[in-house]
Amino acid sequence: MKTTIQTITLILGLFISSLAIASPEFPTQEPMGGKTFGHSVKHVGNGIYVFRWWVYRNFFVVTDDGVIVSDPLNPKAAKLLQSEIRKITDKPVKYVVYSHNHHDHISGGNIFKAEGAKFIGHKNLLKQLKDHPSPVLPIPDIVFEDTYTLTLGNRTLELSYFGPNHGDSLVVMRFPKEKILFVVDIVTPRRVAFRGMPDFWPDEWVRSLKEIELMDVDYVISAHGPENQPAIDPASVIKEQRVYIEDLMAAVKLKMDEGVHSPDALRKQVKLPKYEHWQYYEQWLPMNIERIWAYYHMGW
Repeated sequence: MKTTIQTITLILGLFISSLAIASPEFPTQEPMGGKTFGHSVKHVGNGIYVFRWWVYRNFFVVTDDGVIVSDPLNPKAAKLLQSEIRKITDKPVKYVVYSHNHHDHISGGNIFKAEGAKFIGHKNLLKQLKDHPSPVLPIPDIVFEDTYTLTLGNRTLELSYFGPNHGDSLVVMRFPKEKILFVVDIVTPRRVAFRGMPDFWPDEWVRSLKEIELMDVDYVISAHGPENQPAIDPASVIKEQRVYIEDLMAAVKLKMDEGVHSPDALRKQVKLPKYEHWQYYEQWLPMNIERIWAYYHMGW
């Protein structure tokens, strides 16, 4: 039953995401109407580069024997990404690592498949892509269950799965030498949760973040953030995100225990002034509140 609900939630989330792109509340780097979104590249050390397209981020790392790329985003962004990689090295892209199954992060892989890159993802992602195939989503060549260590040239990248949290195929990626973690969607520094929290399981989200906090990590590259935000943050942002979700859940639960059971009333009464300075507090907090109401009221 939970899998069925997750599928429904994912479909709804993708629909909401498509609406968000057209919404004046959801910023773009450049106007719509045929223009491309802004992009940039920042070297964060030791051959690791953060690529930004619009409010999305991934990374690529240049090794002695080739390049490793994380989420290829979408065809337009991937073409820009390939161009930026070519400015730095002529070595081929050998591996593309998928973080999870959501199409807005992984739909640009064909351009690297044509180079001969192998694709890596969690085993649940393989099932999802086989059940819902797309011509712009290469099927993973390598799948794993709990952990996987990718070695190329002189570099090592560790992939870890923490169970369901945002969907059921999300993995985090760690450079053990640099103690840098790449994490998608479940940590977005200084921003409340995305709109109605599509395909998020609040309790599993908190559990996963607690486990991730135990990893040996000094820095975090998050997969979302506008141009004016840093490409890399201290590891403390993991705890900050977890505490926000806990505070949100506690505030909604308190009001419901007091007898407030209408989501409309909860949206008006629940406030989290501690987070007023976070991005989209005014726009998205009411949607966050309704998602937590559904968790307590409906069990999902």
